[in-house]
Amino acid sequence: MKNFIPKYILAKCIENRYCLGMLKNIKIYTSDKYWNGILTDLGCCVVDSPNASDVIFDDIKIKTPISIRDLQKTILSHFENDDVIRAVFGDDVVLSRLARKIIVTLYKNPYISMSELKQFLGVTPDLTTHAVENVIYQLRKTYGSDIIKNENGKYKIGRI
Repeated sequence: MKNFIPKYILAKCIENRYCLGMLKNIKIYTSDKYWNGILTDLGCCVVDSPNASDVIFDDIKIKTPISIRDLQKTILSHFENDDVIRAVFGDDVVLSRLARKIIVTLYKNPYISMSELKQFLGVTPDLTTHAVENVIYQLRKTYGSDIIKNENGKYKIGRI
């Protein structure tokens, strides 16, 4: 069965504009042209590469039919990666967006170099910024030096 959101619900949502702002700045990747159109209509920033995305929509198990509100909740939950944060910290914690992305990236892709980590985060590896290193330092300072480990130039989550 083809995934679908009835057109009249989508049109009503867009007409009322009650849902467009919540997904506005989330970068989503999907290989499905049908969902690409729907996500664009909902105000998402649909990107061409999974590495440039905050959410890989193809990885989300969407049960259809689905309401716009439930679709939003599902996307926002995957965007926040609450399950990953709980697995690493044992509880919900408040992190900056960059810190959250670093933790999630290292959780899903252990043993990556700093340049690979920066690519996953969308930071140009050649750029002379120390933002990623500074966030890792702050995470270690706040949550203990074992939170992120560096083994032979490769980074990984240390607590799992």
